[in-house]
Amino acid sequence: MNKKEQQIEARNRKLRYQICGFLCIFFFLMLLTNPLWADQVVFKFKNPSFSGLNTSSHYLTIENQEFNRKEALKAEIKALQDQIKRDKENTTLARFIRNLESRIYAQLSRQLVENLFGETPSDSGILELEGNTIEYSVVDGIITLNITDSDGNTTTISLPIGSFTF
Repeated sequence: MNKKEQQIEARNRKLRYQICGFLCIFFFLMLLTNPLWADQVVFKFKNPSFSGLNTSSHYLTIENQEFNRKEALKAEIKALQDQIKRDKENTTLARFIRNLESRIYAQLSRQLVENLFGETPSDSGILELEGNTIEYSVVDGIITLNITDSDGNTTTISLPIGSFTF
């Protein structure tokens, strides 16, 4: 074989390899693309506000979340206000004032009882306390208390003197 035939043979061999390579690549690509099936591209919104699917439950969920948040804020504000109120009522000065008022009211009550049932009882009297008027009178063994508040509402209490004992 001469040189020219060898060159032709090498070229033919190279051509055969190229054709064989292209055929292998073609069949390989055919095997890969065979299981693929084309379909339409369909776009769907995920948010129910746009798609309309389950919209009412979506709106209800949003409304419930907003309502619960507002209620939680109201409860938190009320709890803070109650805490501030308790703190104000629990100061040393507030406790002192409550204790002083209690003792003053006890003293006034003692004096009223003394005027009604003491050794020298009075037949009538008037006591004014913070816009309220307390009138008492003793008639025929019955004590009558008329309590009038600042709005003009009247409460009457009648007690027989000698009919109850301890």
